Amino acid sequence: MVITYCLLVLGYTCVNIPYGTLCGAMTQDIDERAKINTSRSVAAMIAIGVLNIITVPLLSKFGSHSAKTGYLTVAVIYGCIFTACHFFCFAKTKEAVIIPEKEKISVKIQLKAVMQNRPYLLALAGQILFGFTLYGRNADILYYFTYVEGNASYYTTYSMCIIIPSIIGAACFQPLFRKLNNKGRTASLFALFTGISMLSMFFFNAKESPAIFYALSGLTQFFFSGFNTAIYAIIPDCVEYGEWKTGLRNDGFQYAFISLGNKIGMAVGTALLAGLLGKCGYIANQTQNATVLSIMKHAFTTIPGALWIVTAVVLFFYRLNKKRYNEIVEELKNGRKS
Repeated sequence: MVITYCLLVLGYTCVNIPYGTLCGAMTQDIDERAKINTSRSVAAMIAIGVLNIITVPLLSKFGSHSAKTGYLTVAVIYGCIFTACHFFCFAKTKEAVIIPEKEKISVKIQLKAVMQNRPYLLALAGQILFGFTLYGRNADILYYFTYVEGNASYYTTYSMCIIIPSIIGAACFQPLFRKLNNKGRTASLFALFTGISMLSMFFFNAKESPAIFYALSGLTQFFFSGFNTAIYAIIPDCVEYGEWKTGLRNDGFQYAFISLGNKIGMAVGTALLAGLLGKCGYIANQTQNATVLSIMKHAFTTIPGALWIVTAVVLFFYRLNKKRYNEIVEELKNGRKS
């Protein structure tokens, strides 16, 4: 199973990196890129919402005689849909940005170029914090509802309450960007309010104050979805800045490095949670001690909340606004013409 899972992650990464670089290759218009990333994020949130609703009924339908058969059948169905969608995407997508042909560039040279790309380094720091915070909290969610709230079924209600806010939050990235004209500042604002909403959840719970708890959950997801859209919309613009700064255009390398940063954050966040729970006496399917319960609650509310505010501070210093980006693109075009 470990080998299969590693192959799955490897295959997903191999698909996700070229898919992620498509936006930058389709257009250099910063507003069009914002629209593309908004559409992508909204579609993803809709798909996640649909999957959350239909997966359990499908498992019941195909796994009535064997849970193993049910999981395998549903995985095959989802895999076929995934493959068909990507074939359609890559067949119908046209790359409009002309990329200069160059010889193979060493990793060392590309790393050196990346180190000179300040907007990209800020985006990378944001991605590492994003991965640490998001996946660490996601790893804690079921523990939180099972042991802190005392009822794992609350997670189903929680999942239902965040579907619509996810979609709306993703759609709100573009209008907010039009007001601020800076994708980093837009991501920073979303991150700030994600953190504030998450910190507020510490004072409420699903059992005693369900209305406030689920309202804050929806609000948190709204701001998170806006951030999720903004942080990925930043990356293509950093490519133009890097090309202008160093003369090297390396879309794929930059996106791959972003993916690596996100996964490093994910690995550290989930490992720290597991290590802390184990060290403090977590025992599966048993009543947990007060320290373990406290860790679970803080890992769901205050710790990620504080880290979201740190993320907001980091991305506040992203200076590549719409005006400066357009100047850079114009300089690059003139340079190519001459």
